[in-house]
Amino acid sequence: MVYNHDMDMFVALADPTRRTILELLASSGELAATAIYEHFPVSPQAVSQHLKVLREAHLVEMEKRAQKHVYRLNPQTLSQFEAWVQHMQQSWEERFTALDTVLESEKQKLVHDKQERRNNDDGREHQREHYRSPRDET
Repeated sequence: MVYNHDMDMFVALADPTRRTILELLASSGELAATAIYEHFPVSPQAVSQHLKVLREAHLVEMEKRAQKHVYRLNPQTLSQFEAWVQHMQQSWEERFTALDTVLESEKQKLVHDKQERRNNDDGREHQREHYRSPRDET
């Protein structure tokens, strides 16, 4: 598989500042860059770099309106991400279900073996009691 050199959404999502920007946009719908800057204690240039990473990862879209840069979430990329998460969840659920099946089978074997040993031990004890020699009773 050839690595896509476009900004990877997982790299973009790894940073807490960028995740906060996404949360702001999710709750506001869209925000001007200046409104986003106001939520962070870092310089506008630093926030601008975070916005650039989010744009390159196609997680946000930017529209120029006069002198403003207005940002909003990119629903297509987020839908692709959600589909990937659901696929991974289903895959792990299937693996855990298969593991549960194997473990239950092994548990049943252990219970069966334990019961068999108990039955064998009971049988031997019964044989010892039944076949005692007359000398044992004295």
